[in-house]
Amino acid sequence: MKVAYLDCFAGIAGDMCLGALVDLGVELPRIEAAVRGLGVGGFSLTERRVYRGAIGGVKVDVRLEAPQPERHLSEIEAILDGGPLPETVRESARRVFRRLTEAEARVHRMPVERVHLHEVGALDAIVDVVGTCFGLHALGVERVVASPIVTGRGITRGEHGPIPVPGPATLELLRGVPVRGGEVEAEMTTPTGAALAATLAESFGPMPDCRPLRVGYGAGTRELDAIPNLLRVVLGEAELSAGKPRHTAIRIEANLDDLSPQVFGYVSARLFEEGALDVWTTAAVMKKGRPGHVLAVLAPPERAEALIALVFQETTTIGLRLDQVERRVLDRRFEEVATPYGPVRLKVASLDGKVKNTIPEYEDCAELARKTGAPLKEVQAAALEAWRARSKR
Repeated sequence: MKVAYLDCFAGIAGDMCLGALVDLGVELPRIEAAVRGLGVGGFSLTERRVYRGAIGGVKVDVRLEAPQPERHLSEIEAILDGGPLPETVRESARRVFRRLTEAEARVHRMPVERVHLHEVGALDAIVDVVGTCFGLHALGVERVVASPIVTGRGITRGEHGPIPVPGPATLELLRGVPVRGGEVEAEMTTPTGAALAATLAESFGPMPDCRPLRVGYGAGTRELDAIPNLLRVVLGEAELSAGKPRHTAIRIEANLDDLSPQVFGYVSARLFEEGALDVWTTAAVMKKGRPGHVLAVLAPPERAEALIALVFQETTTIGLRLDQVERRVLDRRFEEVATPYGPVRLKVASLDGKVKNTIPEYEDCAELARKTGAPLKEVQAAALEAWRARSKR
């Protein structure tokens, strides 16, 4: 299985991602053709070999030929649907732009549907996001892991005046992701770079066990004295075997015998919002024969302390149990199918390249059931039937 490790020791930006992928061997004309296939023009891409400190890398520049309009998320999604992208590339790009737009919506305190910012819909952002997703696909990458993200620190100037570093949108995008300010008083991570890392990386930490095959360096625009302004991407081969890849998680448990049942649903939702991998409750008999429940939370190591604090805040427990556990998960990807009720995404889980489970996304099916009045189970069945029919072609 091909793994890409994003080593963000100097932060991450969209052009740095493109440069690193080109340095790894993805031809820039292929990236440009993938973006132009969406029916957008008015740009050109160039590459040049540069040094940042003593390390060589590739600088990719996106040159715009005309001012760009502001776009809503729906307009961006229409662009993504307008060309022959591989479905995995299209779905990854959609998730990146959805995350970008949701972060801007939180910063500006407005619904996602009303966000129409130049920073989200600009053509250079479309090139960076689609180009990065396409480049990873072209390299055969099946799993992305990232280091903690260096954000930079201090004050920078935005379109509307001075803003703190990391910028508000960047910080929103990196909720739940391990970050550090770093040594440089400058913006090291852009909103586009943050959205790519936060969306595409399935975990954050040290480089995963693999055989490094190639290393690419994508250069940022500025020369810095304190650190080489580069994103390093390591392309590696990880062993495929039953239960791979493996991940470490923290299991948090609390015994609760005096908490109103009405609170459990609220607490579960809050835990998921704060980054829990899974939440469940088990009925149990507590001391003195009192009926109660065991609340269990599966947490990424970097989110464990925040989730522990939330359990103490929202429940009546005065003590927790903590265990480090190993997770073994199937490889997974998203595919979208057309049904008589509308489009539905499905999560496709595989082991050693063979599909083991295919699950329609609940929220997609529930929304279509509400809109059409069809039973939820019929929408789910139609999605599975459409996926199976397409898989047999």
